[in-house]
Amino acid sequence: MEKEKRFLDMMESDILNAEISELEKNKLMKNFLYLKEQKINLMITGATGCGKSSTINALFNMEVAKVGVGVDPETMEIERYDLDNLILWDSPGLGDGKEADNRHAKNIIKKLNERDEQGNLLIDLVLVILDGSTRDLGTSYELINNVIIPNLGEDKENRILVAINQADVAMKGRYWNYEENRPEPPLVKFLEEKVISVQKRIKEGTGINIAPIYYSAGFKEEGMEQGRPYNLSKLFYYIIKFTPKEKRLSYVENINNNQEMWQDNDDLKDYRAGILGQFGETINTVIECAEVGADVGGNIGNALGGKIGEKIGRGVGTVVGGAVGLAKSIWDSTAGKIGRIFGW
Repeated sequence: MEKEKRFLDMMESDILNAEISELEKNKLMKNFLYLKEQKINLMITGATGCGKSSTINALFNMEVAKVGVGVDPETMEIERYDLDNLILWDSPGLGDGKEADNRHAKNIIKKLNERDEQGNLLIDLVLVILDGSTRDLGTSYELINNVIIPNLGEDKENRILVAINQADVAMKGRYWNYEENRPEPPLVKFLEEKVISVQKRIKEGTGINIAPIYYSAGFKEEGMEQGRPYNLSKLFYYIIKFTPKEKRLSYVENINNNQEMWQDNDDLKDYRAGILGQFGETINTVIECAEVGADVGGNIGNALGGKIGEKIGRGVGTVVGGAVGLAKSIWDSTAGKIGRIFGW
């Protein structure tokens, strides 16, 4: 079977072949190339046994990841994985003993204070994973309240995402509907109370208001099939939401393309539509800055038409001139790629 063409290559082709003026096309290409060069740096951490590895494997195409080289020897316990412009920093959490915890905390603090070539903080987002199967989260609160949040710089609330993993065993496996792969009402109540409790403890310790989510990465034992995750689409939606919009394109190439991984979620929101909308905002940054001549606009939502356009139209800004048709072309490529992955 012929390998599917990479999304960014399709997007570049759409721009080059668009029936618009050369001046407008040049501006679009300049915007596109800027976005194409942006790197996402995502740190993933949590106490020992929280399920970091299973979460990473569920979310991303780790088969093509390359282990980073040249990592600072002082922080070499933080593993780096390169998936094109998506860089994952897999950091040990606390819970390995006092000496190891002090070393891990120091390494995490050093990485959180590292800056890129433009002088901005290197890490875009920290995903902290909690173990939903335990009531003892003291080590996790130590990590969040005393190590991570004090070193996030400005806009702390939008640079950290707290997620409670292993929702399926939060009550020792009771009240989990294995056939439908979802929690039953008593477990939902338990998990929602845990979310409120975690939120309260973080607020009391830091003054920062963070809304955790719960999910299950679908633990995979060696030699066994991957279990079906729960709320993975919800987790990914918030990862994208908290990532600067100009850096989101690299996710498209690297998310797990197994549809079954994304199917089972709570009923509170259509996270697939939300994910599509987040990418729509990014695509619009290519279009919206290329204003040439009169604004004959319309928005991407109108260009798309139908229910999908209606859902995301409010979240996407104005496009101009011949770029309306181009926006639709690019959007068709995006929606097609995301739609195939998420079973739309």
